[in-house]
Amino acid sequence: MANTFEQQISTASADALSKSAQAADKIMKESSNTLTESGKGSAAAVQDLIKTYQELAARNVKNLTAAMEALSAVKSPAEFMELQQRLIKESVEAAVNDSRQIAQLTNAVFTAAFEPVKKQMEAAQKTTRT
Repeated sequence: MANTFEQQISTASADALSKSAQAADKIMKESSNTLTESGKGSAAAVQDLIKTYQELAARNVKNLTAAMEALSAVKSPAEFMELQQRLIKESVEAAVNDSRQIAQLTNAVFTAAFEPVKKQMEAAQKTTRT
């Protein structure tokens, strides 16, 4: 009888270890898939962010060149002051709009990176509740 009881305990322990190993394997595979999805999503978002920075830099160089040409063509101090005020106003408005766009893209990068992780965590929470 003792041998049978020891065998039952041994079998139960082996089954528990096997189930734990399977659960750990499943978690590792899901984590790996999540990291892959996270990397793919954030890579695309980072590319968009880089493209926007490049476009912003090119546009700023173009605007600076145009501003310098306009300033060099003024004929009077009054015209210079008026043009300078207009250029400053346009520059501030452009900076605000550019900052807003960069903030939205940066948010998209982090959302794309963490969304798969968030989904995995929510799924894990659901399974622990049931």
